[in-house]
Amino acid sequence: MDIFIQQIINGLVLGSMYALVALGYTMVYGIINLINFAHGEVLMVGALVAWTVVTWLGDAGMPGWALLLLALLVAMAACMLLNYVIEKLAYRPLRNAPRLAPLITAMGVSLLLQTLAMIIWKPDYKPFPILLPDEPYEFMGATINLVQILILVVAAGTMAGLLALIHFTPLGRAMRATAENPRVAQLMGVQPDKVISATFVIGAALAALAGVMWAANYGSVQHTMGFLPGLKAFTAAVFGGIGNMGGAMLGGILLGLIEALGAGYIGDLTGGVLGSHYQDIFAFAVLILVLTLRPQGLLGERVADRS
Repeated sequence: MDIFIQQIINGLVLGSMYALVALGYTMVYGIINLINFAHGEVLMVGALVAWTVVTWLGDAGMPGWALLLLALLVAMAACMLLNYVIEKLAYRPLRNAPRLAPLITAMGVSLLLQTLAMIIWKPDYKPFPILLPDEPYEFMGATINLVQILILVVAAGTMAGLLALIHFTPLGRAMRATAENPRVAQLMGVQPDKVISATFVIGAALAALAGVMWAANYGSVQHTMGFLPGLKAFTAAVFGGIGNMGGAMLGGILLGLIEALGAGYIGDLTGGVLGSHYQDIFAFAVLILVLTLRPQGLLGERVADRS
């Protein structure tokens, strides 16, 4: 029972980070039908920028929480600017092109960001400093630390805030109108280009937040660190229903739980043949099953008819 509770905690922490990244995928897809495969690399850039800030200011005598907050704010600003430039230069000129063109461009941007990060930050793994107290807390026989508690609380608050923004603010209404029909929205006074840019910027802020969470939780950063979380977050978005905000959140949480529980029990299930380091197979098994049995996802794909 202790192992089960521990894996549930681990799964919720992991799923919260997947959900934040999946929201970036699903918002962009819901508005312009584009899968931004460079989104995982935005997470990586956020983590590396945060590591740079923490390294530069590590001897400044700042409290750990203040240094982490400052690093997060700088990382979010850098990623928001980066995604704004990517959308403006790489995706906007291809908005009316065949769908294959922006998809290939997204893959190219992903490889470009990885290469630039490798040049700027070098390819070696870098330890992310421990900035918050790391003593464990007992919970029903399992343990959880302050970083994991903050991840759960901040992720939940961020997702609730995002839903409020989408449903109760002028920007949210403009985003929903643009997703429904950009030409009609433009006739009603909405500026689709600005709305789409805002969507990329918000997605980048979520990815940067997830990147700093990932670095603080796992304790290291590197230029390829965004690829696998990005791919799994895309799986989570498809799992919940691509284009569906609630689906992205649900898909991320469920995928994290499936992966954590699988890692905890895969040894028993396979008689010791496979260990916990094979946990990645569960994410891709989920993707295959969803695409085969329910391609619209758990809550249904939400994409407007623009014919």
